[in-house]
Amino acid sequence: MQGINLMQGDCLERIKEIKDGSVDMVLTSPPYNIGKAYETVVPLREYVDWQSRIIRAVSSKLKNGGSICWQIGNAVIDGAVYPIDCLLFSAFIDAGLTPRNRIVWTFGHGLHCKRRFSGRHETILWFTKGNDYTFNLDAVRVPSKYPQKKYYKGPKKGMVSSNPLGKNPEDVWAISNVKHNHPEKTEHPCQYPEHLCDRLVLALTNKNDTVLDPFMGSGTTGVSSKNLSRSFIGIELDERYLRIAQDRIMRFPDDPTNDDA
Repeated sequence: MQGINLMQGDCLERIKEIKDGSVDMVLTSPPYNIGKAYETVVPLREYVDWQSRIIRAVSSKLKNGGSICWQIGNAVIDGAVYPIDCLLFSAFIDAGLTPRNRIVWTFGHGLHCKRRFSGRHETILWFTKGNDYTFNLDAVRVPSKYPQKKYYKGPKKGMVSSNPLGKNPEDVWAISNVKHNHPEKTEHPCQYPEHLCDRLVLALTNKNDTVLDPFMGSGTTGVSSKNLSRSFIGIELDERYLRIAQDRIMRFPDDPTNDDA
């Protein structure tokens, strides 16, 4: 049965209210420690320790076979660039999780740098709890580059060699980011796009599974989860963003094609 549960407060405290082993997927984009309106910049070691505690906390809520996707960028301190996914990688290992992909999300717009190459990508770390995990490849295939390519030898010579449903997406995803005139843009200063969430939710969960976002922000993970007939738990500290998320998520009716709902 599909359900929506939105909670306000500190995620480390509110996570305690979620039953251990009850979540199929954690999908989130935490603060980057770069001074956005919703965060206070702290020393990098302190930030990594804080993130590590949250990773351990959400890992305990994950079912065996569940997935965690942590979408993150870089911390820039006095001109030095620190890739946060690299700083946090060991925290997932320490939590008993297994790495599956380091997905690069690339986009064409952003700040123009003057003393280094302009940053045009962020990353998504995908880890699983155990080896028997959900991966719905057919749900996220993309068009093949050469759909009519044929076997040139062997017993299948002359037959089409590509999958008629398309190919497995590579681990570099070119998806527009949410800036200014983007149709999904809200007051939140740092949104990720629904299409990014959709691909992850479709691939790594099934209908009526439960998705958790401990840093809900404007609610993009919740929008994707509801539209794709998944249950959703979202935690957000800021009341303004909670209201934005609630309006976005509840704007859409439940999926009428979900026979199990």
